[in-house]
Amino acid sequence: MKMSQLKFNIFLLIFLFLSVDAWSKSARYRAMWRTDPSHSIVLGWDQVSGNNPVVYYDIMDYGEDANMYKYIHEPDRVVDTKSMSNHFARLEGLQANTVYYFVIKDSEGVSKRMSFKTISDNPNDRLAIIAGGDSRNHRDARIAANKIVGKLRPHFVMFGGDMTARDVGREWLNWFNDWQHTISTGGRITPIVVTRGNHEYANKTLNDLFDVRDRGLYYALTFGGDLLRVYTLNSLIASGGEQKKWLQNDLQENDQKILWKMAQYHFSTRPHTTVKAERNNQLLNWSTLFYKYNVNLIVES
Repeated sequence: MKMSQLKFNIFLLIFLFLSVDAWSKSARYRAMWRTDPSHSIVLGWDQVSGNNPVVYYDIMDYGEDANMYKYIHEPDRVVDTKSMSNHFARLEGLQANTVYYFVIKDSEGVSKRMSFKTISDNPNDRLAIIAGGDSRNHRDARIAANKIVGKLRPHFVMFGGDMTARDVGREWLNWFNDWQHTISTGGRITPIVVTRGNHEYANKTLNDLFDVRDRGLYYALTFGGDLLRVYTLNSLIASGGEQKKWLQNDLQENDQKILWKMAQYHFSTRPHTTVKAERNNQLLNWSTLFYKYNVNLIVES
């Protein structure tokens, strides 16, 4: 090898190392909601290293130039669990039906530029949803499904539980690494609405990984003004008692306000296989309310 070529290769190698060091040490990005999907978002990530991470965001796209972004927001919550340092920034007061661009800057650099879009508050606007669950096995299929999300770019994903097999750190690292395939080639991140399955061994798992507001993991979100209300129920706690009371009150309150109502939960009430148990308590406590208050669609996992 000629001396000039050797010098060039050494220079290129040093440049690549410097380029890697310039990136923020954040990873495993995710987006969720705690309040109104038209005017808020929760951005979550794993802070691998570095200190003082801050979200910089704007309706203008400034690429990785963090200082150009108009708005900044420090993490509202930090939870070290499942082999990750989970950081959550709860952004409020956003414009409806608007694309926001953002980066995460810390002591070690700036993340790649990503974006999210708030939900329209106009019930006449179209709403695209992907629903599914049980991604704990067959990782190749999981990645393929996530890539479809990235290509179709729905407004959000309803996920019915059982993300991993044993609810341990190594599996969650793989799950979130695979979830990054839902981010489009242009950096658009798709929010997720999560449900607890029987392979999430405690409510705390989803509270700490997705910043779910309700500790009981039953909650509802309204989309598109009065277009759609999505109910997420918890099959792993009593379907009656406080959960039924909450569901009945919420359905009654929104019966004449909302055009469409959907619900998701993990255990099938009437499984189409003898291997799975019948869920008569869900039938009595939930299904009767679904019929009474005209719930349009149920997603079981």
